Amino acid sequence: MRIAQVSPLWESVPPKLYGGTERIVSYLTEELVRQGHQVTLFASGDSVTKAKLEAPCQQALRLNTGIFNREAPLIQMMEQVFASADQFDLIHSHLDFLAFSLSRRCRVPVVTTLHGRLDLPELVPVFRDFAELPLVSISDSQRRPLPWCNWQNTVYHGLPHDLYKFHPEPGKYLAFLGRVSPEKCPDQAIELAKRVGIPMKMAAKVDPADRAYFERVVEPLLDHPLIEFVGEITDAEKSDFIGNAIGLICPYDWPEPFGLVLIESLACGTPVLAYRRGSIPEIIGHGVTGFISENLDEMVSQVDKLGTIDRHRCRQVFDERFTAQRMTNDYVKIYQQLITDAAALPGKSGQQHASNL
Repeated sequence: MRIAQVSPLWESVPPKLYGGTERIVSYLTEELVRQGHQVTLFASGDSVTKAKLEAPCQQALRLNTGIFNREAPLIQMMEQVFASADQFDLIHSHLDFLAFSLSRRCRVPVVTTLHGRLDLPELVPVFRDFAELPLVSISDSQRRPLPWCNWQNTVYHGLPHDLYKFHPEPGKYLAFLGRVSPEKCPDQAIELAKRVGIPMKMAAKVDPADRAYFERVVEPLLDHPLIEFVGEITDAEKSDFIGNAIGLICPYDWPEPFGLVLIESLACGTPVLAYRRGSIPEIIGHGVTGFISENLDEMVSQVDKLGTIDRHRCRQVFDERFTAQRMTNDYVKIYQQLITDAAALPGKSGQQHASNL
């Protein structure tokens, strides 16, 4: 198949540091190429890929301090993608709803994977207006606010099989990995470490939008002998950081769409402690690969149980459910079905309301 992968421009593909969506786009793109598909990746120019790269900007936007209007490259990329639609059998967008209007009028099938939360009321009229467009969710929980959309399937994220090393024995600290933001509740992770008296290492980035929260809520809590804040880390550093931990602490208080860090932890053999929010019960097996709790008090009581989790089983679950090859195979099935459906519609591209640009 000739496939276009359309990535956000906020981070490179793969990201240099933090960046969940762009990381998944990279894993999917490279596995599609490995399987023999002709893939064109639309992403920032500092991306690294074996696919053909089309870049509307030379540097990912988050780290590019020389650009003021960050929407301009995105508009340019969407024009490049859809003006060249005839070169592809299918376009896979990772831009959430931003490309919906062009997708509706495209000459070839377009499928969109939604990577964010969908429980915001302002999203409802947008998705109502474009209810016919094919969508993919990254968890069953994610799609619940919009059950009437044209869902093709849920495709769980996947990582390359050899990306992270399995660590059969834990170290002596708890780990927190991700973003410093209110919904990730790093303050509760710190409180947990203090209550149980176990050191915690925190590898997390602070976005500009969360800087005030970090300085007001989190930073004052870091001056404690049990807490080590190491900042943002690379993929190469994650394996030992997570793998040497007793457990990964995820006290998220929002409808988590997926939670890439959860499967990164399983790949390392490290069990997870998390709240029952969003996708968490779909990813973590209570008592098998970690423990799911309702509140901080309950999570504190489960720390002592982490030693009962079989770290080999954590890795086995990753191998069975969360590899990039499995993810890609799931997407290929969706691509094939959409292309078949399109061919069965005389005079149409396979999507309603389609017309030439």
